[in-house]
Amino acid sequence: MAGLSLRCGDCGAHLRSVEEAQEHAELTSHSNFEESTEAVLNLVCSACGKPCRSKTESDLHTKRTGHTEFVDRTLEAVKTIDLDAPKAPEAADSAGVSDPGNTESQEMVVPDVDKKLLEELEFMGFSTARATRALHFSGNGGIEAAINWVVDHENDEDIDQMPLVPVSTAKAEPAKPALTPEEVKAKAKELRERARKKKEEEEKRMEREREKERIRAGKEILEAKRIEEENERKRMLALRKAEKEEEKRAREKIRQRIEEDKAERRRRLGLPPEEPASKAPEEPASKAPEEPASKAPEKKASLPVRPASKAEQMRDCLRSLKQNHKDEDAKVKRAFQTLLTYIGNVAKNPSEEKFRKIRLTNPSFQERVGSLKGGIEFLELCGFEKIEGGEFLFIAKEKVDVPTLHTAGSELNSAITNPFFGVL
Repeated sequence: MAGLSLRCGDCGAHLRSVEEAQEHAELTSHSNFEESTEAVLNLVCSACGKPCRSKTESDLHTKRTGHTEFVDRTLEAVKTIDLDAPKAPEAADSAGVSDPGNTESQEMVVPDVDKKLLEELEFMGFSTARATRALHFSGNGGIEAAINWVVDHENDEDIDQMPLVPVSTAKAEPAKPALTPEEVKAKAKELRERARKKKEEEEKRMEREREKERIRAGKEILEAKRIEEENERKRMLALRKAEKEEEKRAREKIRQRIEEDKAERRRRLGLPPEEPASKAPEEPASKAPEEPASKAPEKKASLPVRPASKAEQMRDCLRSLKQNHKDEDAKVKRAFQTLLTYIGNVAKNPSEEKFRKIRLTNPSFQERVGSLKGGIEFLELCGFEKIEGGEFLFIAKEKVDVPTLHTAGSELNSAITNPFFGVL
């Protein structure tokens, strides 16, 4: 592929032509150049039209002006390097014929600029090299044009290097009328004031953007904190409700045991059974008992026995598991948490077979659940069945009962969080 630029082996700079390479060599004394297939960038600022030759230059322009949009016109201006072309423009005569033997035409000199304008710029504080470069590249168009050029190119690497041009082009163009010293001072003050105001406006804009970002971040943090507190409050309410229900069940069970003990003692002493305590509130207070006491046992015997609900069976199974392993609290709690994970996975993903099938011989399952008496029984109460000769526990998709699984999850959560669970 033909070379698109010349690369300086000493500093890495890319140059568009032999003429630029020669000028670079004159300014830096670098002499190690080679062809490169990488074209010199031509990034044009969409806001002000300033061309940038590299990403570093465009970044500096963005930092100074705040302009971020650039149009890549590299391919529009790219040209292949012709090493046989004349080394400098002044090598050609007026007829356009090059003379390789004319070494005098290759000499580079400092361009002529308007002396009065140069003195005025030096009086304003600019160095001779910077003032000369500004006047030359602004076409000796006056103080304002030169200062504007300095403002636009103050980040250039060679801003303080004396410009060099071929001898034939070193003459200065006619300059505009020079300004008086008072006008020079006024113009310099005006330009400095304009630059200061522009910088202040940019700083204010950036501060507003930073303040908006701080406000947005603060709102997000407050909202996240509010949601977290709300979730914690709901969790604590649910925990307290579960604890109260468990305490209520424990008190009811104690009352039932007391009643059973009293009835057993009366039976052993040969006393008649005590009238049910529930009979008194059901009858009106003004109504006197009319039926003989002998009929009371018949009435008690005829009361239907309520079968244990699925939730009670699960609760009894978990109590039995905890009492059978009362010296292994950590192991029991881990078993409850593992069971809760199995039940939760099936409830959330009833169509996924991998959550509905458990290998009984799995070492992890055996260590956490299978080795504890009551663990497999609890899963069977949730709907799991043994298949393939007892090798797997499986629950068919059509047999998944989500309300039952939710009940099982509630009982497991109560067993994990309630410190009195299984004590009675």
